[in-house]
Amino acid sequence: MSEIIASDKKHVWHHLTQHSVFDSSDPMIIESGEGMRVTDINGKTFLDATSGGVWSVNVGYGRTEIADAVRDQLLKMCYFANSAGNVPAAEYAAALIDKMPGMSRVYFSNSGSEANEKAYKMVRQLAHINGNGEKYKIIYRDRDYHGTTIGALSSTGQAERREQYGPFVPGFSSFSHCCCYRCPFGKTYGECNIECAQDLERAILEEGPETVGSVVLEPITAGGGVIPPVPEYFPIIQEICKKYDVLLHIDEVVCGLGRTGTWFGYQNYDVKPDFVTMAKGVASGYAAISCTVTTEAVFEKFKAPASERMPYFRDISTFGGCTAGPTAGLKTLEILEREELLSNVKKMGTYLMEGLHHLKNRFPVIGDVRGKGLFAGIELVTDRESKTPAPESYAVQIAGACAKNGLLIGRTNRSFDLFNNTLCLSPALIATKGDIEEIVSIIERSFEATPLQN
Repeated sequence: MSEIIASDKKHVWHHLTQHSVFDSSDPMIIESGEGMRVTDINGKTFLDATSGGVWSVNVGYGRTEIADAVRDQLLKMCYFANSAGNVPAAEYAAALIDKMPGMSRVYFSNSGSEANEKAYKMVRQLAHINGNGEKYKIIYRDRDYHGTTIGALSSTGQAERREQYGPFVPGFSSFSHCCCYRCPFGKTYGECNIECAQDLERAILEEGPETVGSVVLEPITAGGGVIPPVPEYFPIIQEICKKYDVLLHIDEVVCGLGRTGTWFGYQNYDVKPDFVTMAKGVASGYAAISCTVTTEAVFEKFKAPASERMPYFRDISTFGGCTAGPTAGLKTLEILEREELLSNVKKMGTYLMEGLHHLKNRFPVIGDVRGKGLFAGIELVTDRESKTPAPESYAVQIAGACAKNGLLIGRTNRSFDLFNNTLCLSPALIATKGDIEEIVSIIERSFEATPLQN
């Protein structure tokens, strides 16, 4: 054990970590997992309410049938460049499209950042295929997150995540977020004109409609504070996109494959996207895979006869040809269907929100509770009337108290100047009523033991 810890501290560069903390403490090293629980190298077991830390392990740990299927496939055929085909990729693409009426084609790659980059490249290439290359710009939503590459960060509405990584790629601009609790227009839902959606038109007009190729947004803002839109939101977005001939790109990297109680987050709303990107829960963390899914209309543009420049999508993702990802994806779909986990998400999601509202009634430091399915955010404030955000350090304390009590939760982490004050919950889709009760109970005890010091 001590050798592993020493090796980790000496050689591993962890994600999102200031390594000076390891001068006086040890990193958490997870050794095993089963169902909803993980055990670290010291033998301490935690109930995981984060699905692997970043919303990925949707069907839980220790799924032998996924591991066995991947092993068998890798022995038969592990990899060939995706300029050729392979059996699990063809089977998974068909199974996936079956869950996505209106969508048609699947482009495989490795991560959510890369899936979004592929869509951006398609938009930019389409600008040349359809015209003179002018309609290349991409509009994103404030508070949304689309990945860590420079292109993906250029489309991310989180200031602290972007800090020190500029200059960014030209051709990206933003419009307002849709958080009713912190309405950027000072309005109240029910007495507003859904200005947060209408603001997309302002952004398109400012850039020039002839230059805007697509808009990208999460169905529910995830790492930006778990922000579901109101029901009227997406129909307005869709109408504006159609008005200005702008393609609609929905980033399902977090919400996809059951997280909200539907196959995809956008299916909770009245909207028909042109692009859907996904990763994380696609293979439930058992293999690396992401997908950029398009309509047939988008795909056909890359087949149409043109000049000698040949408008096919001139792109490659090396490990988009690995068979492990689609194999694990197929098994994940089978489990989701066989165990009726979408239905479970709706039931347990309702139970989770009831528990979190109980906490809100108990603790004035909780300003807002929001979410959908097994996906929830708890926004912390110093004062409910003013809605002054609690400092990030307090969110760190609560998350730390939960960990001491055997529960792993997430939080907004160095993303904003002020609003790193939301605790994030995303338990695996297999969560039981007992699991939800334990999650809520430990959070409650953590608030009791960790009052906010003004």
